[in-house]
Amino acid sequence: MSILKKPDLTDPILREKLAKGMGHNYYGEPAWPNDLLYVFPIVIAGTIACLVGLAVLDPALVGEPANPFATPLEILPEWYLYPVFQILRIVPNKLLGIMLQTAVPLGLMLIPFIESVNKFQNPFRRPVATAMFLFGTVATLWLGIGATFPIDTSLTLGLF
Repeated sequence: MSILKKPDLTDPILREKLAKGMGHNYYGEPAWPNDLLYVFPIVIAGTIACLVGLAVLDPALVGEPANPFATPLEILPEWYLYPVFQILRIVPNKLLGIMLQTAVPLGLMLIPFIESVNKFQNPFRRPVATAMFLFGTVATLWLGIGATFPIDTSLTLGLF
């Protein structure tokens, strides 16, 4: 059930604003030409300017040439793959490790179904979804940080 806010055209203040070309935010504004012609090009130009500025201020440097005969001691994936890499490192059975890695996207696909059980938007009124989110966030951070440690201290992060 949606709520549609209609303007009260009998309001003298709104009529005065409309006569001056103002007050359109009370009832909505058409996307063409206001947004598509005037606002979006400014946003796109600003984004390009920010990217060019970052490229000039902090350019990507060319590293050392690749040496196919020297393998680094610790090979790590990109930072966003650290948690699943850590799962594969700490599980002794590699088939179980692959199954646990497969459980990550499957769990992410279940989120919309878990979230739609409760009608409230306030996280304090959705204790199951909030608890699952907090547990998943802490576990992901713990595994991600542990992936940067040697294998013998990776699970405890060297704290215990």
